[in-house]
Amino acid sequence: MIKLKRVTLNKYKSVQKPQTIDIDPAITTIVGMNESGKTSFLTAMAKTNYFISDNDFKFNIIDDYPRNELIDFQHSEEDCDIIECEYEISPDLIMLIEDDIGKGIFNTKEFSITRKYKSESNTFGGINANQNEFVNQKISNLIISDETKAEIKKVASLKDIAALVPSESDEDLVPFQHEIKKIIDGAYTSPSWDNLLESYIAKTWIHPKMPKFWYFDDYYPLPGKININKLHNESPNTEKDKTSKALFELARIKPEEIINSDEREYEKYIALLEASSNKITNEIFKYWSTNKNLDIDFKIQDITNPQGEREKFLDIRVKSQRHKISLPLDRRSKGFNWFFSFIIWFSKIQADKNSDYILLLDEPGLNLHASAQADLLNFIEDLSDKYQIIYTTHSPFMVNSVNLNRVRTCLETVEGTKISDTIQEKDPNTLFPLQAALGYDIAQNLFVSKNNLLVEGPADLIYLTVLSNILEIEKRTFLNENITIVPVGGLDKVTTFISLLRGSKLNVVCLLDTFTDQKGKKKVDDLIHHKIIKEKNIRFFDEFTNNGKTTADIEDMFDKNEYLKLFNAGFENDFTEIKVTDLDNSLDTIIKQINKIIAQNRFNHYRPANKLNQLGVDKSFFSEKTLSNFEKMFFEINELFK
Repeated sequence: MIKLKRVTLNKYKSVQKPQTIDIDPAITTIVGMNESGKTSFLTAMAKTNYFISDNDFKFNIIDDYPRNELIDFQHSEEDCDIIECEYEISPDLIMLIEDDIGKGIFNTKEFSITRKYKSESNTFGGINANQNEFVNQKISNLIISDETKAEIKKVASLKDIAALVPSESDEDLVPFQHEIKKIIDGAYTSPSWDNLLESYIAKTWIHPKMPKFWYFDDYYPLPGKININKLHNESPNTEKDKTSKALFELARIKPEEIINSDEREYEKYIALLEASSNKITNEIFKYWSTNKNLDIDFKIQDITNPQGEREKFLDIRVKSQRHKISLPLDRRSKGFNWFFSFIIWFSKIQADKNSDYILLLDEPGLNLHASAQADLLNFIEDLSDKYQIIYTTHSPFMVNSVNLNRVRTCLETVEGTKISDTIQEKDPNTLFPLQAALGYDIAQNLFVSKNNLLVEGPADLIYLTVLSNILEIEKRTFLNENITIVPVGGLDKVTTFISLLRGSKLNVVCLLDTFTDQKGKKKVDDLIHHKIIKEKNIRFFDEFTNNGKTTADIEDMFDKNEYLKLFNAGFENDFTEIKVTDLDNSLDTIIKQINKIIAQNRFNHYRPANKLNQLGVDKSFFSEKTLSNFEKMFFEINELFK
């Protein structure tokens, strides 16, 4: 019902000057290098309304105020704003407030919460309610004398109304005063509120609906062993202790129950822990695609400590179904432990159906592989359907390049931490994850379909597209629409692309010029040998030229007159016109024949292809032999993708 919209942070740890950050209604990503101040931003927000009482999430002048100004500030009578959080109220909540106090009285859609160092309470700002209109609406239909109504309208405070003495004709004054008393009793008692109706709205309607902050970082993952006695006897001192306690709460086990039990009773506690673990792993495996052959094993152990005292420990191990071995949880994959512990800590708020939460994730998935980080991003996106999420990262794989508008950058400068919109940031180190994420996304989106036909360059793309379109118009065999033509930028890059696509579960076929470089041919042969690509999926243009030659480029698929028209048009200002009779037919390909005439080792193959694209030709431009060459090739390529 209430969404965080904007945060202004000042004089907090590395933040020296006010930094205002817009918060996305779904997900906000804070990108920055290590030690740039990202964590400070999250913890400052958390301390304004943390979901449980926790000393780690309470403001402290000594720990939080910038050290270079600390002494002067401590001895000054002035206070300082640490943080201002601006929130937006949903129409549903406004409607509930209007049902209580009346329409046209509460005129607020946004408000703020400000926290100072020396004042230990949050201060509301922007709560506006017309107290006079509230009173006028309430008394308009009451049976009250005109004199009393006039007196009510004169008073400045609702408390004065509650103190009025009714006359005999003031039949409805006492019930009205009861209603006023409800407002007074439901308001804050602080003298800073001069409008009790606004105070009532803040305390009764706004504060209970304020979203609570929930924080998780890399220090929360569970240990491999939990000292049950210590968990019972001591308050949680570390993040690991807090997660350990949450595990027992999730399983609905009190540590003292295990302490007071014997080995014969351990099995029922193991069953409860395993039931909780199964629920957690089922949730994890919706998003954890790295290794789904893992189980969690629990054992309760009686151990004598160095002081000779008996203590009970919960031993948590991760078992690999594939390798039939188990290891302590904290010695297994850190990524899996992060996910497992996250779900446990997250369970503390899932059961709360009456509150909204903002999830603060500090460097989530830091120990995850890139593909697992992509899984985590999907998990975060799904969580954002219910929770507002703010997370920090310096990994390009944790930046959703589709939603770069959600990204804020965090930079350490000589003037302290600077947090800004991405477009304002110029520091190359800070922007690197964004640039890398965008580059990775571009690379991924070259393969926009399941079926990909790799060709050498953009000229091949144009020729294949144009001829396929013409054949489709003529209702002949053309390249299937579910096949994406991918130019790789040269024959030397073909093997690299094939190797990169090996694990992407994409169908790949190559359509190439005949190899004249033996090194390139050997690389492709090696890929076939290692079963990275099937031999039948490597096709060459010489298979379809039907000219008796064993070497061919895509340009040899055309009748020579046709290709020379395109070449001459593309290079009309560079070379004299070339005729078929000028060509040396002893050379294998038309490209070599043209190179000999123009006395160059290479010309720009894209220009004739681009000219074809510009001309907008139909079937009349091509001979039947050319059309048949391409039709046969398209038929065989289509078959390879079936």
